[in-house]
Amino acid sequence: MSKPNRKWIANLPRDRLIAEFSVWSADLVRLADDLARVEPFVDVLHIDVADGHFAPAMLFFPDLVAGVRKVSSRPIHVHLMVSDNVLLPQIEQFVDAGSDLISIHVENEAVADAAIDLLDRRGVASGMVLRVESPVDRIAKYVPRLDFVTLLGTAIGVKGQGLDGRAGTRLEEAGRIIAASGATHRIVLAADGGIREHTVPLLRRAGAETVVLGSLAFNAPSLEERMAWLRAL
Repeated sequence: MSKPNRKWIANLPRDRLIAEFSVWSADLVRLADDLARVEPFVDVLHIDVADGHFAPAMLFFPDLVAGVRKVSSRPIHVHLMVSDNVLLPQIEQFVDAGSDLISIHVENEAVADAAIDLLDRRGVASGMVLRVESPVDRIAKYVPRLDFVTLLGTAIGVKGQGLDGRAGTRLEEAGRIIAASGATHRIVLAADGGIREHTVPLLRRAGAETVVLGSLAFNAPSLEERMAWLRAL
């Protein structure tokens, strides 16, 4: 069995928030141009995938990831929001398209071990995401095999919602689980959803090492000033 490529994760910043940019908030008509505009500020590109069943949205497809891979040198994190019956085939497709990290959901528990085994065989880093209503302790048995743990702070697959009031305490609980896991490799704790100027400091204090930036980055009046603010937290 191959070992996942974790070197790039180990090299992500530790002294500031990791800048993870959500492609969903880019200008999708001029995607290559928009990605080139933000490239100097990005640590990780985040691409959401949803099948319209597990989550209400329908998002993105392997050819888009392959296209992004051609125009960006940044690591690509694919977040799969798909039903159990299509999870393993979609992992194969998104690995082939050039993903560096693929996150599945803890709610895919029936096939989660098989999914992580597949990612290990393909040499791709593994992540796990929790919906806002899922108890945080459900990730405990998987954490030693993971590279990213992402907690959603809003309902799945819907833009523009306010941050759930439990987001901070949930991140703190996840941080404790990671610390107690005994893992010898780096596991990044991420927050996704409800990312606003007034919520990022709270999430950072609660232990988030990265927040998934959408409009806060792509629609910033000055991306240079926005990123200087983010990196100072």
